[in-house]
Amino acid sequence: MPGPEAGSGAEGKAEGKPAPEPGPEAVSEPEPGPEGAAAASAAAPGAGAPAEPVTGRQRLAKAFWPPRLTRAQLTVAVLLCVLGLGLAIQVRSTSDNSALRGARQEDLVRILDELDNRTKRLEDEKRRLENQRTELESSSNQAAEARKQTAQKEQQLAVLAGTVGAQGPGIELTVSDPRNAVESDKLLDTLQELRAAGAEAIQINDVRIAADTYFSGAAGKVEIDGKKVSQPYRFKVIGKPQDLEPALNIPGGVVQTLEKEQAGVTVRRSEKIIVDALRPAKRPDYARSSSQ
Repeated sequence: MPGPEAGSGAEGKAEGKPAPEPGPEAVSEPEPGPEGAAAASAAAPGAGAPAEPVTGRQRLAKAFWPPRLTRAQLTVAVLLCVLGLGLAIQVRSTSDNSALRGARQEDLVRILDELDNRTKRLEDEKRRLENQRTELESSSNQAAEARKQTAQKEQQLAVLAGTVGAQGPGIELTVSDPRNAVESDKLLDTLQELRAAGAEAIQINDVRIAADTYFSGAAGKVEIDGKKVSQPYRFKVIGKPQDLEPALNIPGGVVQTLEKEQAGVTVRRSEKIIVDALRPAKRPDYARSSSQ
């Protein structure tokens, strides 16, 4: 039968061909893991040296710098800075040496007496003004009384303005400045202290002092109202001597301040002080009486 023969021929052909030799098969290498990569990098030629160990100081510095602040921490830091500044200012202000802290008991008593005298002067001035008002209200001839008080007020204002001479009890204050160390502001402080103590008329050397008096110039070249005055500076002051002299000698007052500048200061009471330097009467440029 043809079927078996054909099959045997095919098999013979198949058996007659030489079998192919097995070639090299592709072998897939497994991917290296972390340990293999580390070993490969360590074994690779030209690889860098192993990193040096980090010290504790380096770890601490790295933890604190650069700073990592939150908004809440920044707010607290600002508040603490403001609080510390306030406490420092308070401590400094309370720890400053006061001129009265180391004063003797008699000096404190003298300061209290000076304050009492100033209060008494203000009360006397108030009482005098009240009496003038009462006289005007009760006088039968109010026009004549008003003219009388106006004339008295004119004399007082003329003395204060320096347009007329004056005399009366008071003190003479002499300030010598051989080192030319007394500044003009020290003389101004002296003038203000005398005014606060009740001085009614003041003359420094040949310059009459008024409400608009000003001081200028450096030490040794002091000018009063634009006029140069040389030391020694002589103050002629009309007022109550019992009030004027203690006001200058209080602890931390005018005399001690000038003596710190190594200036010589002498105060002398007198029952008759003559103030004869005059100021020209000037009409104000803009101010006018409101009664006109």
